[in-house]
Amino acid sequence: GGLTASALLQTSGLAVDNTEAVGALSDARITEADINAGLYDGAWVTAFLVNWMDVSARKTLFRGQVGEIRRGDGAFTAELRGLTELLNEPQGRTYLKTCPDLGLYDFDFMQPGYATEVPVETVEDRRIFRFAALPGFDPDWFERGRFEIKTGAAAGLSGGIKWDRITDAGREIELWMSVRQAVEPGDIIRLEAGSDGTLETCKLKFDNVINFRGFPFIPGEDWLSAVPKQSGSNNGGPLV
Repeated sequence: GGLTASALLQTSGLAVDNTEAVGALSDARITEADINAGLYDGAWVTAFLVNWMDVSARKTLFRGQVGEIRRGDGAFTAELRGLTELLNEPQGRTYLKTCPDLGLYDFDFMQPGYATEVPVETVEDRRIFRFAALPGFDPDWFERGRFEIKTGAAAGLSGGIKWDRITDAGREIELWMSVRQAVEPGDIIRLEAGSDGTLETCKLKFDNVINFRGFPFIPGEDWLSAVPKQSGSNNGGPLV
């Protein structure tokens, strides 16, 4: 209800099928707060041609995901992207010295010391969270980790942690991006330990080297200009 679809552009090749859906912002259906919070980002959409005399008789016209959403004047316009949009995403493994997933494949964050759930004490710009203390966790422990809101209006939203600092006022957790919904003191948030993706951090901090997905000994670009020499070590690092 409350949606009007525009013309559907379809091709026989690998180009992405596109259309738009226009709807009214209504508390009974889709609210501006929900859109602003990102609850519909990437949502799956299926459009049917239906025989209303027999609704089981239907034909699928379009299937895809919600792309960019524009809103204003009591309405919203959602870009709908077809299934071939998925072909634009990188596929396969990337060969890097660091682990592509922060070195935390197959890691259980339920282990003591790697995650905590605490109530919000003070919050600034929905991005900086300050606590009197977070005992039991070293400085920078949560840096590059994951942040999730468990209760309150923003429950279910998550993000990445940019900084984890010790200040004169206590502990400060800063996110990469502001939470797109109101967060109030007393709301419960979950903090998970972060990693820089290096083999050393994976070993010393998480004891998870067996699941490391990086390639720490892959030669660097300097090897393209390397020449034979009798001294020094050829270990793939910078040439000096």
